[in-house]
Amino acid sequence: MDYLVFATYLAACSGAAATGAVFSPGPWYRALKKPVWTPKDWMFPVVWTTLYFLMAGAAMIASQEEGSRLALALWALQITLNTLWTPIFFGLRRIRAGMLVMTFLWLAVAATTVSLATLSTTAGLLFLPYLLWVTIAGALNFWVMLNNPDTGYDGAVSGA
Repeated sequence: MDYLVFATYLAACSGAAATGAVFSPGPWYRALKKPVWTPKDWMFPVVWTTLYFLMAGAAMIASQEEGSRLALALWALQITLNTLWTPIFFGLRRIRAGMLVMTFLWLAVAATTVSLATLSTTAGLLFLPYLLWVTIAGALNFWVMLNNPDTGYDGAVSGA
């Protein structure tokens, strides 16, 4: 295991994680209508911490493989989109824009998973929980978007 490479990818994940601390859900999010299957608040830091370690591990494994450029480029794309979603959804409170970013994030995570798996079964398997979590997050974002049309955000005019 190359600990320096792992630490580098984990640092990239830390940048994404920091947006969660800066743009916390807060009262606005708690006031939104959400489905009964919404994960409990305590789950988010636990799940994300686990996922970031798995993501860094997958990237570290892939980086040791010949022909890893595409997988690592996709990895960089997905962590960028991951970092972008939180300030858009929670910071700007743009539910529809968040859904657009989430759609691209899901596609990037799926492509990264496939690309990693072609290099290393282990790397691909390490990314599967992330794909599952982003699928849940995307479904939640979509549900919230459909069931909170009068939030006054995303350019909608309340009461007009």
